[in-house]
Amino acid sequence: MNVIYRGPSDLPSVLPLFPLPGALLLPRGQMPLNIFEPRYLAMIDDALRTHRLIGIIQPDNDSSLRARSSDLFTVGCAGRITQFAETGDNRYIITLTGVCRFRIEEELTAVTPFRQSQIRYDEFVTDLEAHAGESAVDRDSVLTALREFSQANGLSIDWKGIDSASNEALVNALSMMAPFGVREKQALLEAKDLKTRAELLVAITQIELARRDDGSDSLLQ
Repeated sequence: MNVIYRGPSDLPSVLPLFPLPGALLLPRGQMPLNIFEPRYLAMIDDALRTHRLIGIIQPDNDSSLRARSSDLFTVGCAGRITQFAETGDNRYIITLTGVCRFRIEEELTAVTPFRQSQIRYDEFVTDLEAHAGESAVDRDSVLTALREFSQANGLSIDWKGIDSASNEALVNALSMMAPFGVREKQALLEAKDLKTRAELLVAITQIELARRDDGSDSLLQ
């Protein structure tokens, strides 16, 4: 990114919200999005005119994205628009780069077609520090869980790319890409630090593999 965010004061206290069930954005992770709904086209226009940040957050009741009354989880992640393209058929193709997690303080009564909330970042300030907590991650456990999951699901893995990834990039990318349900994704988002997220990622993966073995209901989306 061209902008460096050094603390909560560098970030806006009000964010537009983009509710997406099963979507997980984490600091320095990248999320491609195909924007076509008019209210979210308006949201992107507004963000581009101002701070280029939007809040990715999950609905808390698995209801339709079109229900404005949907309850939301209280924790999401602010993402900066770092790539933008128009398609010529009233769509935007964008990429968000994760900046910092946030907690909703209050949803605002907005005149805009998209939702907006007053938010705070203070409990997630370490998100602004790249590679924070990497040394505490049990990388071998993460790689073992990935190997077992890929084998069980017949997935092809770019192990050369995995080997060259930092612990932060590895854990956050796997957390974002993992095909787990809404609750599991939210737990990964709200993990207090990288070590905890890595441990949770391994635990959820092991639970999923065990459920498959005994025929229980899957955690996968």
